[in-house]
Amino acid sequence: MRDTAAMNPAERRAYAIGREHFERGDTDEGIAQLSELLRTRKEFADVHYMLGVLLERNNDSAAAAHSLREALRINPGYTEAMLALANVYELAGDFERSREIAERARKVASPVAGTLDATTRGKLANLQAELGDAYSEAGDLREAVEAYRKALDQCPTFHDIRFRLGVALREAGQPARALAEFSRVLRANPNLTEAAVQRGLTLYTLGRADEALAEWQAVLARDPDRKDAAMYLRLVAKRS
Repeated sequence: MRDTAAMNPAERRAYAIGREHFERGDTDEGIAQLSELLRTRKEFADVHYMLGVLLERNNDSAAAAHSLREALRINPGYTEAMLALANVYELAGDFERSREIAERARKVASPVAGTLDATTRGKLANLQAELGDAYSEAGDLREAVEAYRKALDQCPTFHDIRFRLGVALREAGQPARALAEFSRVLRANPNLTEAAVQRGLTLYTLGRADEALAEWQAVLARDPDRKDAAMYLRLVAKRS
């Protein structure tokens, strides 16, 4: 079965345009592009972060807070998202929560002697991940895997990047290593259904069809609208 985890051309275009509008501060167009991308790619922390910032600029504080919390659910150490969320709470008059989040960000960002601060590491990790995406799209999976690993060396808790590493490893013919990465993502974030779907696909690739079926059944029990899990479940059940 063909893997569907890598962004398709329309999704990559939405990501690039959304980031461009974010960097330029174009709220309406940026919100539209990033929201469209999140219809199919819900587990990219940086997309939730950018959307949250743009929503706050558009005076939609409730939606902004939700997007930023989603970014932190995926990457709990995302300092920029913490600071943006603290700002949203402050503007809303929730000063206690704002101080709490800002203090978390300060602790995460406090540099250790001889190391980069967390904000710099996060930026470097995201740049490395973008390079991995480009290599993956070009079909150079060996370089994609290397780029994702370098990104995770900077920020091991960036599980959206670990997810992409898992996909690249499986496509590169290393399903056992891919399974380990998806399992690690799910240990940290058990509710990331996209990672569970891909873990099931990886189990199937390893010849463990019964475990794959159980994985997809568990996904559908939590989220009956996951069409990819339903499709894989149907196709594999027919072959069993």
